[in-house]
Amino acid sequence: MTVSKIAVSIPENVVKRVRRAVTKGRAPSVSAYVARALEHQAQLDELEEMLEGMLELTGGPPTKAERAEADRILGVPRKRKKGAA
Repeated sequence: MTVSKIAVSIPENVVKRVRRAVTKGRAPSVSAYVARALEHQAQLDELEEMLEGMLELTGGPPTKAERAEADRILGVPRKRKKGAA
């Protein structure tokens, strides 16, 4: 695997937490910890883009009525209003 070396500025409190995680064996190195975090964020960003594309294809997020119908079909219990006995 090809790697690139970059310089980033990270708040000191975050650096301390990352170094503590490495010391506790949660990652083999600070670089590995940061690479894993960046990979995770990149995956989340790609999922968000995919969901945005799906919403465009379907005409936007479901309406309140569509959500209620889906809940009914799936057997999701209705939420009670506060104060209802």
